Amino acid sequence: MSKPSDLIQGTLDLLILKTISTTPLHGWAIAKRIQQISNDVLLVQQGSLYPALHRLEQQAWITSETKPSDSGRIAKFYALSPAGREQLAKELGQWDRLSAAIALVLKHA
Repeated sequence: MSKPSDLIQGTLDLLILKTISTTPLHGWAIAKRIQQISNDVLLVQQGSLYPALHRLEQQAWITSETKPSDSGRIAKFYALSPAGREQLAKELGQWDRLSAAIALVLKHA
């Protein structure tokens, strides 16, 4: 079975927001966490991840803080802002509606 190389437009934002909803993470840790939770199906490339993080920060849905990582390297850690929590809830609702509609079509078409 082939692995998807590109995420559906807008899905990456949702995955990032959900991934950092419980604890701040740096970029590499976000990508690794998504990969780990998806059993290596979703692989987020740096070329997609960092522009998405920048865009989410510009929209004030996430905040960032530079500090040492567990390895001792200085990294930018991203956290969900209050506006980001609202956006996450909105996007989760949209995802639920979309995935339910797709499931219906696949089941009954």
